[in-house]
Amino acid sequence: MTGDEVDSVLAVERESWPGPGAKERAIRERLGMSPTRYYQLLNALLDDEGALARDPVTVNRLRRVRDARRGTR
Repeated sequence: MTGDEVDSVLAVERESWPGPGAKERAIRERLGMSPTRYYQLLNALLDDEGALARDPVTVNRLRRVRDARRGTR
C-alpha cells in the first residue's frame, strides 16, 4: 500500500458517519474498492508501524476497539 492509500483509508476512519450504509458508500465512491477489501486493508494497517507513524491517534483508537472486540469473543 502506498502512503497516499494509507492516508485515504485512515481519513475514512477519522470521519463520523450519519447512518447505516454511508461509510460503505463512501468507501466504494472515494476509494474504488469493496467494503470487504477495505476492512482487510484496514486490519493490516493496524499492525503496520508506518501507519502508526502517519496517524497515531486514529491507529491507536482502532487498535483499542479491535482489542476490546477480541476480548469479548
